[in-house]
Amino acid sequence: MENNTSLQQLLLDAGVHFGHLRKKWNPKMLPYIFAEKKGIHIIDLNKTVEGLNEAAAALKQISKSGKKIMFVATKKQAKEIVTECAHKVNMPFATERWLGGMLTNFNTVRKSVKKMQSIEKMLNDGSAESLTKKERLTLSRDKEKMEKVLGGIAQLGRLPAALFIVDIGHEHIALAEAKRLGITTFGMVDTNCDPNKIDFPIPANDDATKSIAIITNYITAAIAEGLAERQAAKEEESEEVDNENEKKAARLMAEAEAEAARGGRQRGSGGNQPKRRIPGGASRRPQGGGSAGGGRR
Repeated sequence: MENNTSLQQLLLDAGVHFGHLRKKWNPKMLPYIFAEKKGIHIIDLNKTVEGLNEAAAALKQISKSGKKIMFVATKKQAKEIVTECAHKVNMPFATERWLGGMLTNFNTVRKSVKKMQSIEKMLNDGSAESLTKKERLTLSRDKEKMEKVLGGIAQLGRLPAALFIVDIGHEHIALAEAKRLGITTFGMVDTNCDPNKIDFPIPANDDATKSIAIITNYITAAIAEGLAERQAAKEEESEEVDNENEKKAARLMAEAEAEAARGGRQRGSGGNQPKRRIPGGASRRPQGGGSAGGGRR
């Protein structure tokens, strides 16, 4: 309870509770609105803490299972914060602009990423030296443009398991694509949005930099926790495998030694046995009357 109280205080200090003007509100946000003050809706921070904890727990499990979570925020005040948080946990992100079909047309987007990577390779390994100065300059400019939009998803080999969105109204295309593909969605929902459009809504002010920072950092910390637990489990598993291998090797060694000892005993007992005479091996002389009977008369 104390943790929730201190978290509420932090959210309050960051201005997470400030919603939009009453005339801009979405009636579906009613359960998340605490009151109205001077024409502005005030978000219920109890609901924010509840939504934040639910989202954090689910995202922790997703990251623990080794799946990717994509951060989406193209709003000016959210770009830098979200990019920094995504880098911390090595997750994909889209903070410049959302390319239509970034998820629904993922294979084509991957081709563009590969093209960008091949240009980068050419410029770095010196194979572009044979080109004219103008051609090199054009390549560099193309790479910069592509890097700006696709840089955040360069390492994304397959579709992410979840999307974390800042302002679901602003990122409606990303949300629609995720919904179409059955990708789980998490996001900050202000009083002018429909919370039913998202799987895990976090009612919060999505315009103030401080509010965006505190929510995104909280979510990032949960993802980092999941990744750390995954790493620890892997190490533990590796240790168990090593121990099992050691036991197996020791068992095989003991069996080999026992086999060698048995073989030695058999050879030792074999040396005391009497040697057999080979029949017909020794020549016999005829005895007595045999020689007399064979004499000449």
